[in-house]
Order: sequence, then C-alpha cells, then structure tokens
Amino acid sequence: MADSHGGRPAQRSARAAGGGACCWALPTALLCAYGFFCSVRPSEPFLTRYLLEPHKNLSETQVFNEIYPVWTYSYLALLFPVFLATDYLRYKPVVLLQGLSLIVTWFMLLYAQGLWAIQFLEFFYGMGTATDIAYYSYIYSVVDINLYQKVTSYCRSATLVGYTVGSVSGQILVSVAGWSLFNLNVISLTSISIAFGTAWFLPMPQKSLFFHHLSSQRLSCEMKVMDCKNGAVVQDHPDVQRAPGWEDEAKVPLNGEGHSAEKQKQKVDIVKVLKDLWRDLLQCYSSRTMLCWSVWWALSTCGYFQVINYAQGLWEMVLPSHSTDIYNGAVEAASTLLGAVAVVVVGHIKTSWAMWGEVALALFSFLIAAAVYVMDTVRNIWVCYASYVVFRIIYMMLITIATFQIATNLSVERYALVFGVNTFIALALQTLLTLIVVDASGLGLGIFTQFMIYASYFAAISLVFLVSGICSIVRAYRRREQMQSGSPESQ
Repeated sequence: MADSHGGRPAQRSARAAGGGACCWALPTALLCAYGFFCSVRPSEPFLTRYLLEPHKNLSETQVFNEIYPVWTYSYLALLFPVFLATDYLRYKPVVLLQGLSLIVTWFMLLYAQGLWAIQFLEFFYGMGTATDIAYYSYIYSVVDINLYQKVTSYCRSATLVGYTVGSVSGQILVSVAGWSLFNLNVISLTSISIAFGTAWFLPMPQKSLFFHHLSSQRLSCEMKVMDCKNGAVVQDHPDVQRAPGWEDEAKVPLNGEGHSAEKQKQKVDIVKVLKDLWRDLLQCYSSRTMLCWSVWWALSTCGYFQVINYAQGLWEMVLPSHSTDIYNGAVEAASTLLGAVAVVVVGHIKTSWAMWGEVALALFSFLIAAAVYVMDTVRNIWVCYASYVVFRIIYMMLITIATFQIATNLSVERYALVFGVNTFIALALQTLLTLIVVDASGLGLGIFTQFMIYASYFAAISLVFLVSGICSIVRAYRRREQMQSGSPESQ
C-alpha cells in the first residue's frame, strides 16, 4: 500500500499522466448514457393523473394515503443494505439492479391493476431510488482521483439533461400532440430498457471503498453519492489524513471459492468495517458546525421529499386534470433548470457561513415555508406552479451550501458516510411523518391539510435555526470582546 504521506500526491500525478487519463472516457460515457436514458421518463410528471384515470380504478384516497407512502417505507428499509451491498458487490451489479427495478416499475405501471399491485410497484420504485447510490459512486472506482470533479459534472449533467428532456417532451406530447399517458409510459419503459442495456457494457470495477483493496486513492470515491441529485458538487481534499485502522483493510474474495478460513476472515472483515464506520461516524459529528448543517439537511430533506411526492396530488385537487390541460412537465423542467442555475451561482458566493450560516438557514427555511403555505392556501394552479418552482430552487441552493460546509468541516474524508446517514435520518423522519399524517392507518389527512402541516414544519425549522443562529452570533461577539479586553493594547 502506498505511503499515506509524501507518496500519495506523486503517485496520483503519475497515474493521471499515464494510463489513468486514457481509460476514463469509455466508462464515463457509458455511465452518462445510462444516467441520461434512465432519467428520460416523460410520464413521471403526470403519474398522479395517470393513476387516477378510470382504467386504473383507484380513488384519490387510495393513491395519496395507501399507495404513495409505500415508496417512503421501501426507500428507508433498503437504503442501508443497498449502501453496503453497493460496495461489497462493486457497484455494477447494483447499477443493473436499479435498471431492472425501474423496468419492473414501469411495466407494472402499464399493466398492473388493483391496489395491492400498485403498492408492489411502489416497492420496486423505492428499490430503484435506493440504488441511485450505485450510479453516483460507480465512476469513482474506475477513474483516477484527479478526474473526480470532471466525471462528477458529466454524470450529474447527464441526469439533469435527461430529466429535462423527459419533462419537456412529455409536456409537448400531451399538450400539443394529444398523446395518451399510457403511450408516455411506453416511452419511459423504452428509455429505461435502453439504459439497462447500456449498463451491461460498463467495465467491472476491481476496487471499492470499504471491502475490496481499499487504497488511499479511494478515500473520497463516494463523497457525492447521496447529494449529487440535488446539484451539489464537493471538492476533494487529498491532504486530509485517513482515520486510524483503515490502512490495513483486508481484501475480501468474491469468487466464492474460499475455504472456511477465508469465510471466517470475511466475517471478521465485515464486522471490522462496521466498527470502523461507527468510529468514523462519531468523529465526523464531533464538530458543532458540521452537526448544525447535518441537522438542517436531515430535517429539510424530510420535508422536501414530502412536498415533491405529493405536489402532483395538490395540483390535481386545485385543478382536476380531466377538465383542463395541465403543465406538470413544464413546471418540473423549469424548476430543475432554474435550480441548477442557482446551484452554479451559489458556488461563487463569498460570505462567512460560520458566522451567518444558521441565520441564513433560518431565513431561507422561512421562505420555503411561505412557498408551501402559498401553494396550499391560494387555490390557483399558476400560483401553485410558481410556488413549487421557488420551493425547489431554494432547497437545491441550500442543500448545495450544506454539502460544501459539511465537506469543509469533516475531520476525515467520509463524505458518503455522512451524506448517507443524513439522508437515512431524513427518510426515518419522513417515514414517521408519512405514517402519522398521510397513511390511511394513521390520520389519513386530506392533501390540503397535509401541506399546511408541511408549511408549519418548515416554519418550525426556521424558528429553531433563527434562535440557534442568534445565540451563536452573540457568543461569537462576546468571545471577540473578551479577546480584545484581554489584549496588551487594552491594558
């Protein structure tokens, strides 16, 4: 294993100048093609309208309170096992599993009938969502560390472009060409099938972060896994030293031909990985600043998931789609593009986030709460659309800032671990919120009451961070005054 001090930069440069730079293009192109075709789903902005069409024979209560919550539960249940399986199986099999899960989802969306069948469909969609981790981490296992930022931008752009193309084409085909939603789902299934076929040509990685030949070049290989979808890009920090105990990580055979001694070693390795993960987790969350941004991440992502999951249901209640044209696809495309622009802009903002970060979170969380409140109370579809766009732009901007701040304050390079834990907590909170507010076995509230609760939820987040931010600023000024009063000049 390479020396973790002086030898690492030189070794990286040698690889980048040699064969590493000439073999990254093919896997990157294939992965971008997979991400593009996987995201071209013109039927997705019209999912609620499709499920409420007469041929599915589903009521609004069944769709909102019994079907949609299944996605939340399955996503939460599968996230951690998929996180470990992705590394253990070395990414590609899980990418293929994602493609297969989405194929099953859209095939059942075309032909499945009845409540139970559609709930089973939502389970497969939850699996497809949870396996996103494989797509966003695969490329870091096959390219040099110096190319991480470049390949991340390519993969992220591919999914954004695919999602935008799908949303715009869906809107045009519905509003201009008069296509049925069934035909849109056929296009979505075809696009996903092309993506699945493309994934078979991806080269099989030989290394992974935790289980297989851990090297210093793979420290940050999954640093953007859980947040790439939100538009965040995190810089690598190659000079940060590794946490103790990772230098001697053993190789784990995958060929299944080992004897009992090798199996015993494999079990020990798995236990060791889990112990090291726990130790690194405690070390990562030891910083108050990092903890603050992570708390906001978890709380706000919980509310974000709820709003985007049920926004189509709200629009359907404000303006039933069977009586007029709807523009869900155009709204999704606009919010995605404008959110991407906001992400780029925020990357160039210079401010003291350590001082004013919590107050900024409070202010923008209040704006999010206001957008959700307007979306809920002003029963005009265009106001709902505009509020939704504002909501997504603000969230994508803040989650990007949170990502940079977390990366800056991490004492060890465990980006994927922290992002994964934050998202897991968000999903756990979302599951609890869904179980109480949405699920038919809980309160089973109507869609307008739900959104009033979501607006109040973001307002509460704003209040908490406003109080915390004011206290932090007061403490900072007091420390500054104490330092000034204790300096020789003041004597």
